[in-house]
Amino acid sequence: MRYHLSVFLAASLLFCAAAAALKVGVTAGAHADIAHKISELAKKQNFNVEVIEFNDFILPNEALASKDLDMNSYQHEQFLNEQIESRGYKLKAIAKTVVMPLGIYSTKLTSLKELPNNAKMIIPNDPTNGGRALKLLAKNGVIGINEVANPSILDITSNPKNISFVEIEAPLLPRSLPDADAAVINTDWALLAGLNPQSALVQESKDSPYVNVMVVRAGDETQEEIQKFRALYHSPEIRAFIETTYKGAVIPAW
Repeated sequence: MRYHLSVFLAASLLFCAAAAALKVGVTAGAHADIAHKISELAKKQNFNVEVIEFNDFILPNEALASKDLDMNSYQHEQFLNEQIESRGYKLKAIAKTVVMPLGIYSTKLTSLKELPNNAKMIIPNDPTNGGRALKLLAKNGVIGINEVANPSILDITSNPKNISFVEIEAPLLPRSLPDADAAVINTDWALLAGLNPQSALVQESKDSPYVNVMVVRAGDETQEEIQKFRALYHSPEIRAFIETTYKGAVIPAW
C-alpha cells in the first residue's frame, strides 16, 4: 500500500509540475491581445501560458525581477536598459517582438502646422519615451533639441512657438488629450483608448529603432518554456494575427 501511495503522490506531483503555467507579464492592449493569442496556440501543444496584464510601464519589470513573473513582453530595449541602469535589475532581452510607431494626436488640430503659439503639449514622463517624443517633435520641426541619445526637456534648444510641455504617465496620455493642444502617445495606449493610429498628425517611421522585446531574468534564457513561448510568438500564425488585427499600427519586428 505504501508503495502504491508513493507512486500516486509522485504522479500527482509530476502532473502539477506539468500543469504549471509560464507567467507572462504584458501591458493592456495590443501586447496583451498578442499574448492571449499565443496562449491559445500553446494550449494545442499542452503548454500553459498565463497572461498577466498591467496598466503601467514600471510594474512588469518589478514583478519579473521579484520572480512573480517568468518573462514579460511590453517594452522597447531602450526603456529596458534605462530600467536596468536605474534600478539594478538583472534582466535580459531575448527576442524582438513588434514595433509600435509613436504618434502625435490632437482633438483640436488637423495638422501639426496648426499648432498655435503657447500651445500645451503632453508627453510621456518616463525618460526613454519622453526622449522619444521630443525626437519625433524635433524631426517634424516643432522644436530643436541637443543631439543626445535620450533627450529631456532640458535639451530643448529652440522652441519658436513657446510650447508648454507637460509630462505625465504614459497610460494617462489619451485621457488627458482633450486638455491639451496635442499629445505624443504610445501606440499601445492609443489603441486601448480607441484612438486610430492612422488619425495621428504624424507618426514615427515604420523602421523606428524602438523595437519591443521579450525579457527574462538573466540566466533563464534557455529554459524550455521560455523558448517555446518565443517560438510561438515568431510563428506564422502570430504574424498573420498581428498584421490582420492592427493593419500597420503594430508591426512584426522579426
